[in-house]
Amino acid sequence: MASPLTVSNVHCNLTVPVPNSSEVPKYPTFFTKSSRQSLRKFTISCNSSKFPSNLDEPQKTPSLAEQLEPLYDNVLPDKPKYQAELLPKPSKSTWVNPARPKPSVLSLQRQKRPTFNYNPQIRDLKLFARKLNECDSISEEAFVSLLEETPHPISRDNALLMLNSLKPWEKTFLYFNWIKTQNLFPMETVFYNVTMKSLRFGRQFELIEDLANEMIDNGIELDNITYSTIISCAKRCNLFDKAVEWFERMYKTGLMPDEVTYSVVLDVYAKTGKVGEVMSLYERGRASGWTPDHMAFSVLCKVFGEAGDYDGIRFVLHEMRSLGVKPNVVVYNTLLEALGKAGKPGLARSLFEEMVESGVTPNEKTLTVLVKVYGKARWSREALELWEQMKSKGWPMDFILYNTLLSMCADVGLEEEAERLFEDMKHSEYCRPDIFSYTAMLNIYSSGGKVDRAMELFEEMSEMDVELNVMGCTCLIQCLGKSKRIDDLVRVFEASIARGIKPDDRLCGCLLSVVSLCDNMEDANRVLGCLERANPRLVAFINTMTGEGTSFDTLKKEFKAILSDAQSDSRRPFCNCLIDICRNRNLQEKAHELLYLGTIFGLYPGLYKKTAGEWSLDVRSLSVGAAHTAFEEWMWSLSNIVERREELPEVFSAYTGAGTHKFSQGLGSALASRLEKLASPFRLREDKAGCFAATRDEMVSWVQSWKPSA
Repeated sequence: MASPLTVSNVHCNLTVPVPNSSEVPKYPTFFTKSSRQSLRKFTISCNSSKFPSNLDEPQKTPSLAEQLEPLYDNVLPDKPKYQAELLPKPSKSTWVNPARPKPSVLSLQRQKRPTFNYNPQIRDLKLFARKLNECDSISEEAFVSLLEETPHPISRDNALLMLNSLKPWEKTFLYFNWIKTQNLFPMETVFYNVTMKSLRFGRQFELIEDLANEMIDNGIELDNITYSTIISCAKRCNLFDKAVEWFERMYKTGLMPDEVTYSVVLDVYAKTGKVGEVMSLYERGRASGWTPDHMAFSVLCKVFGEAGDYDGIRFVLHEMRSLGVKPNVVVYNTLLEALGKAGKPGLARSLFEEMVESGVTPNEKTLTVLVKVYGKARWSREALELWEQMKSKGWPMDFILYNTLLSMCADVGLEEEAERLFEDMKHSEYCRPDIFSYTAMLNIYSSGGKVDRAMELFEEMSEMDVELNVMGCTCLIQCLGKSKRIDDLVRVFEASIARGIKPDDRLCGCLLSVVSLCDNMEDANRVLGCLERANPRLVAFINTMTGEGTSFDTLKKEFKAILSDAQSDSRRPFCNCLIDICRNRNLQEKAHELLYLGTIFGLYPGLYKKTAGEWSLDVRSLSVGAAHTAFEEWMWSLSNIVERREELPEVFSAYTGAGTHKFSQGLGSALASRLEKLASPFRLREDKAGCFAATRDEMVSWVQSWKPSA
């Protein structure tokens, strides 16, 4: 019989090769593994009395913090973005079994509002309420003294009439408290409801909650109107947790919410991103026989629209049609916005046509949403046709709609159309150009290289006392930098600072881009002087980066600090511009190090991809200099693979993007010129825009003759 298992002592030393943590490979490990390795000793030990105890003590196990330190060094801090996940949606309308209905979760009857008898004193009381409303900056004592002049004795109906007539919430609250001190009649629920509604207009949730607790303490009933007012005020004040708390308290008291309260709570859950609760509440309400109102359907549209969920949008449309609910303008607006976020401009256009044919007149929000959808899809012709349709049918237009059209023109490069729109605004009686209108025009002229016209517009803004914003300043400085008008650039920057502009990361990135474009150090230093006033730490890093003797570890530490301070959408442009500066100053090794750091910091996801049949390089998010650096890095890795005779795919591809924008910077043409200079086998594919491809045999032959520089 075998002896029972006993715990034995095993003590041995293993020497295994591991990457040296002090040496970071200068090239991405997409194709190759770093050959720089060092030897490190690991000890495995177990204790037992069967073995002598005079062996070497085991090495100390590293702490969790020490094990996670390498990961921390390669991760940039960022604010988490909450993205709600949708639950599976029913493909058909919710069916209710009449034989076995589920327990009801809401009352199908709305709360009945109290009726009032005709009051012959209504005229005098309304005139007195108007007099009180017109008294501005009045103290509480003075207001109470005025109440003594009430033209008629205070009865229950007179008090309710006065509460409804006082518009500023402060005066309504003062009058309510004064009524309580008179002790003329019992304070009923309706008095609290009217006062709470006035406080809701002023977003005074704390006062409303105090009144609700006062009602509970005094034994006054809270009805559906009370709870609906409390919940909707909490929603307006963005106190969503409070809204949910009062909704749950409502159920605990045994009071069933009516459809108004139910729709408000649906919106609260949607705003908190609790999509599962939204769908659960909706389905439970439908199972109780509830016919959702327009607000409820609008909430569902928002939920699915935020997620870009086209199937969910179709579900909402199907539900409305099956219930015979005709969308109003609010629901149409929400549906159009949802279809735009789902990337369905064609369906948005069809829905808009259906809306007009059904007799629903679009408002400013409708047209603004549709223009945004067309602009996002680059449907410039459809957007301009919509504009002509607006003018011919006399549909309402406001500042936001005009500025949205101008922004769309800027995005797609429609300069002449934008100028006509801008002139229309100047001659409009109600929609005169504002700061956003001027900023859009500055963007158009700057993108098109119309420097003189942009400067004229800048001077016009000063004459018209139009406040300059940081976006307009950024567009103008970018235009001047591309035109090499450094004197004007410095003057505009100084004037902008004097007018109260606070530079942000976009403006700093723009100045950094101009530095990379400067042909001589004198101009570069002048622009760096402006950048130093905006971001001195960034200029200090440039000096460290371009200085001699800067180690890779120092570069990594300082670069991570710069990126950590920057906004997420500015980090990659910073890295691109810094790489361009290094290449312009013939600091090729620093350029490759920055590209490597940008890769490990997650700035270039999808830069290198590898499948069984294709290896690709995607440089669409890179600047010209960064794209050249990435291509050299790719070829360096490929040359090592060819030397090792490893298996290669049939096709190699480099993607630069089609560059269809009128003002695109021509990354494809720049890379094509570079490939031609290197005599590479990459050729532009006719069937796929912005894609350069080469076969395996061509690449092997060329790489063997290509000698990458250090």
